[in-house]
Amino acid sequence: MDAGSHSISSEKSRAAAPRPALQEAGSRPYMPPLSSGSRNPSAKCYGDRFIPDRSAMDMDMAHYLLTEPRKDKENAGGVMASPSKEAYRRLLAEKLLNNRTRILAFRNKPPEPENVSFADAASSNLQAKPAKQRRHIPQSAERTLDAPELVDDYYLNLLDWGSNNVLSIALGDTVYLWDASSGSTSELVSVDEDSGPITSVSWAPDGRHIAVGLNSSDVQLWDTSSNRLLRTLRGVHEARVGSLAWNNSILTTGSMDGKIVNNDVRIRNHVVQTYEGHSQEVCGLKWSGSGQQLASGGNDNLLHIWDVSMASSMPSAGRNQWLHRLEDHTAAVKALAWCPFQSNLLASGGGGSDRCIKFWNTHTGACLNSVDTGSQVCALLWNKNERELLSSHGFTQNQLTLWKYPSMVKMAELTGHTSRVLFMAQSPDGCTVASAAADETLRMSNEDNLFYWIWSWRSLCRSPLIDGIYQLP
Repeated sequence: MDAGSHSISSEKSRAAAPRPALQEAGSRPYMPPLSSGSRNPSAKCYGDRFIPDRSAMDMDMAHYLLTEPRKDKENAGGVMASPSKEAYRRLLAEKLLNNRTRILAFRNKPPEPENVSFADAASSNLQAKPAKQRRHIPQSAERTLDAPELVDDYYLNLLDWGSNNVLSIALGDTVYLWDASSGSTSELVSVDEDSGPITSVSWAPDGRHIAVGLNSSDVQLWDTSSNRLLRTLRGVHEARVGSLAWNNSILTTGSMDGKIVNNDVRIRNHVVQTYEGHSQEVCGLKWSGSGQQLASGGNDNLLHIWDVSMASSMPSAGRNQWLHRLEDHTAAVKALAWCPFQSNLLASGGGGSDRCIKFWNTHTGACLNSVDTGSQVCALLWNKNERELLSSHGFTQNQLTLWKYPSMVKMAELTGHTSRVLFMAQSPDGCTVASAAADETLRMSNEDNLFYWIWSWRSLCRSPLIDGIYQLP
């Protein structure tokens, strides 16, 4: 039913008599009264349609008025009546009809339209809508932090922000924690040279436990509330673990050996599934919001979509169990981001030879759009409150770009960084983003309603700041 018919039925139902209570099945269906008028004769009843009132109509008169024109046409072909007969007929009709020429009679007249012009109505609607404020891009830093010994390696993942509002960053052989609520900094762990450097960090969903991937192929699990090592996962991989992703109690690890392993950290024999589809290092891992699909990107230029229902508990049986194998990128695929407002939409970014951001329907495997950014794509983040995407880049421009989705129009672009912006992380409330660049800088930007933040980095061109935290006014 269209909107117009729905509106008419709604107005008729309001004017109709109250409907009785529900009747038993099989009883006579309820029929509204034909008359829509009020019992009070003085009450006005207006609607969008007017039905003739039979009690106010003379049916004989209506029959005469309807048939008289036909009789005149039938007599037009015969002998013309004399003038005296025509005069008599008109006089007789005038006396009998009393100059009544209407066939239908209505009880009430239609309501008079309000005297409002279209121009006045349009102007009032325009005045009622508040003007949309222009987005302000901050240009000054609120705080500076030091982040030395940040490893300049595109394939690693050294920055993450936990649900308890604590930022973790791996600098060389050490993991540091920065509490965004208090501004305090602490050292979590420092590994020896044989195990280091640290190649990946990832917070568990509870915001208390954190996974630390090592160059030695081991993975450590830490309790940050007590700074205590809970367990070490050994023998899972044969090379460094550069990517980590949590799905509830399942920790997924990706390694330079090309394997992806699901580890249930609650049990002793933690390896529960293995995905084998990459021939080179796995540098990007992201679980979808539903936890049903996993996206993996590798240095072999491949992007895989894995489904939990297709996973095998037999490591030897997992070689061809991907849902989609996507080969459109022409360089390593590290940057991955699942859309928060469309569960089957995935954004991926390619390395220096590719420079493209691609959008995928993960149900069908179709590429929806591809945009050439002009630079190596290092990281991607979706705006949780607007249809926008933030990307950080490396060679050749080292820029940060905010895109409007789905038009992919550039809303802002900053080229103040002197080296590639390898890592980005978003705070749990979605109002702050931290980025780390290969020039050993960690910068954060904060604002009241997200994604206006990161743009104050134009100021980095004016001063040799190591790190910056940016605040909207």
